[in-house]
This record gives sequence, C-alpha cells and structure tokens, in this order.
Amino acid sequence: MNTALIIGILLPLAGTMAGSAFVFFMRGAIPDRLQKTLLGFASGVMVAASVWSLLLPGIEMASGGIVPAAAGFLCGIGFLLLVDELTPHLHLGAQKAEGLHSRLPRTAMLALAVTIHNLPEGMAVGVVFAGEGQGLTTSAALAVAIGIALQNIPEGAIVSMPMHAEGNSRWRSFLIGSLSGLVEPLGSVAILLLASLLGGALPWLLAFAAGAMMYVVVEELIPEAAQGRHTNLSTIGFALGFVLMMVMDVAMG
Repeated sequence: MNTALIIGILLPLAGTMAGSAFVFFMRGAIPDRLQKTLLGFASGVMVAASVWSLLLPGIEMASGGIVPAAAGFLCGIGFLLLVDELTPHLHLGAQKAEGLHSRLPRTAMLALAVTIHNLPEGMAVGVVFAGEGQGLTTSAALAVAIGIALQNIPEGAIVSMPMHAEGNSRWRSFLIGSLSGLVEPLGSVAILLLASLLGGALPWLLAFAAGAMMYVVVEELIPEAAQGRHTNLSTIGFALGFVLMMVMDVAMG
C-alpha cells in the first residue's frame, strides 16, 4: 500500500476517534441545536460524496451506460436494508426492539447503530482508491476520505457523549465510540480486494457504495435531524456539508 492509500483508509477512523474524544472536554449531552446542525452536516457530506465522488464517476467509466450505476445503487440500498433488518441497534422501532434486541445493553445498540452508519463510508473510501488510474485521481480519493473524516467527528461525539451521560466512564465511552469506526478501514480493505478480483466491476462497486451511503442518510440521519425543534439548523448544516464536499471533490478531483 502507498502512503496516500494508508492515510485515506485511516482518516475516517481518525475522525471518529477525534469526535469520541469530545467526551473528555464537554459535560453532559450535546446541545440539541448543535446535534441538529451536525446531523444535517453529516447528511450533506454523504449525499454530495455519493453523487460527485461515486455515482458520476461510475457512470462515466461504465461501458454499459446507466445500467451498472442504477443496478449497483439499488443493490447498495438493498444490502444496507438487509444489514439494518438483521442487526439489533438503537434506532429500530419499538416493535422490532422487543425480544432479543431489547435485552442488549443500550450502549451496545448505540454502538451497533453507528457501526452500520460507518460501514458504507469505509466502502466508499475503498472504492474511490480502487478507481485510481481509471478516471479517479489520488487527490479525489483523498477528498472523499477527508470529507468522511470531517463528518465522522460529530458522529463520534454523538455516540460517546450520550454513553457518558448514561453512566459509563469517559474512557469507556471514548473506547466504544472509537471502536464503532473500526469497521471503516475494514470495509475499505474489503472493497479494495473485491475490486482487484473483479476488475471490470468498479462502476458497479462505486454505485453500490453510493446506494449504501444514501440508505444511511434517508433511513437514519435525516429522520433524526427532522424530529423536534431546530430543524432549520439541520437544513443549514446539510447545505454547508453538501457544498463543502462538492467543492472539495471538484477542487481536488
């Protein structure tokens, strides 16, 4: 692995760890206004990365026109839908939380929720690095990694701080929040290996990662950001995250 690839794979995990470290410097839960803004920001980054960094490059390099992008996108949605259904986590509805799911510790369910969020982000980083030399540049791949790392900072804080507020120690809250991001480098490496084995499947994999990320945005982030008060801050956060990721992709691509 070259240096840029190693940095790119580890950047999202570093962002999650940096956000989880907020538990050492802030008291209590994240203020509602700030949480709404951060959720919107994360949504904006993920939507922009899905379009500019994944779907559009996949369409450009596909020999089958729009079909690989459309089919790969739907497969990514379906994959995350299956993972969401099979994995007990905090954001499941009341009926789904009964039985086995309800017996899991609340901290474990919260960590599983963020792990589900982080998986497609790791896949996205891996697939854009796999596309180097096939229409994607190293700087464009690093732009995706940086954007995801930035939006992982609030995600890490949103995990660790509520855990501490519920009675966990600061170090335990930090550790669980950080470990929830470990799936990202694992997902990156898995996609890199898959792309090297399948060769011409890269357009499909780009769209697959885009679909997986969009599932997280539509299923989890936007509904949470739209609940209760201060939803206008979520919209502002979304706009800022979207524009930042779009500018980074265009400038570094």
